[in-house]
Amino acid sequence: MAKTFLSYLSCGLLLLTLSCSSCSKETSANSTATSSQPTAANAKPGLITGADQTQKYVPYLKGKRVALVVNPTSIIGNKSSVDSLQALGIKIVKVFGPEHGFRGNASNGTHVGDEVDAQTGIPIISLYGKKKKPSKEDLANVDVLIYDIQDVGVRFYTNINTLRDVMESAAEHKVEFMVLDRPNPHGYLIDGPILDMKHKSGIGQFPIPIAHGMTVGEFAQMINGEGWMAHGLKLDKINIIKIANYHHDMPYVLPVKPSPNLNTAQSIMLYPSTCLFEGTILNHGRGTQYPFTIMGAPKLKGKYEFSYTPVSIPGMSESPLHMNEVCYGLDLRNYDTGQLRRKRQINIGWLLELYNAYPEKERFFDSSYSKQMGVIERLIGVSDFRKQVQEGWSEERIRETWQPGLAAFKELRKKYLLYP
Repeated sequence: MAKTFLSYLSCGLLLLTLSCSSCSKETSANSTATSSQPTAANAKPGLITGADQTQKYVPYLKGKRVALVVNPTSIIGNKSSVDSLQALGIKIVKVFGPEHGFRGNASNGTHVGDEVDAQTGIPIISLYGKKKKPSKEDLANVDVLIYDIQDVGVRFYTNINTLRDVMESAAEHKVEFMVLDRPNPHGYLIDGPILDMKHKSGIGQFPIPIAHGMTVGEFAQMINGEGWMAHGLKLDKINIIKIANYHHDMPYVLPVKPSPNLNTAQSIMLYPSTCLFEGTILNHGRGTQYPFTIMGAPKLKGKYEFSYTPVSIPGMSESPLHMNEVCYGLDLRNYDTGQLRRKRQINIGWLLELYNAYPEKERFFDSSYSKQMGVIERLIGVSDFRKQVQEGWSEERIRETWQPGLAAFKELRKKYLLYP
């Protein structure tokens, strides 16, 4: 089952103590670096997830046929929500699993098939393959559909697509819908351009910024209230089991890695910024134990001293960009992520720096170079970013173009908030 993270060397929170500017002087990732991982789920005493407040929903579920949308982050205490609720006498008739599978052992983007859970005997229906949402037949014997997955509050993290899809099924087939809410580790962060829906894709489904600063429960209310489900579908009610003692600015260290390549607190905090490298020719740590915290390419040899070699890692990244090639670039494993919290902004300066350093600029955003490269417009969400970078715009000038959309989104967001 999912494992808790290792402890930090000192404070056990999201902030690391060392800061680096370009971090190009670090030693090789394959030889000397260690991974910093937190132990405590709660950065502040008293925070209780929705799932952990069983007294608020278990009595209601007694005697009902329950289906769960879960993955390894779905825990009550330190046990799987499925196992815990079964032990409490809840009749779980099936489990729906999103990307990476119920047990979290599928790589990024890999289609996952249906199966029977070996530990419980419960049928598991994959929602990351041919089927994107539960069918009428899937829900025929279900009274309550429960969504309990830890999210990271970022547009291109696909769990919010699954959230919308299962809400659609619940609305279409008149099944009660419940969310066991969990904190957003980026609850403080509302930033990035609003997705232009002409760039809608599997990694961008909603007209929201890169980081939306909402919990899953709040975002479910936005989906419902803004009419983002197909065919005008709407749920009469979303039963949200709220987080106790939570506010959006609260640091929160996840007790379970949310996906195979978000395997440290550092990777999670850098993710809204460094995932943009998926739309470039740079490897961003896939094929190492440090995804989203290091980035580089063979062509940057001589520009940076830091180097690493991506390799095939089953369950994480089987065919990473620049596999088995020495990559040179930035090491952000010890970057002070407190700077991101203080600025309340994603960092696009790293991308601008590496674009300027890259010798073959015409290849930097050219996704035809490799199947492992994404399309930058789908990640950033707008058409003009590529040209702005190529024309040498400053980070401040680029950010100015985001502000009207961000201001409108922040106002819209207020209607759906459950927490200060």
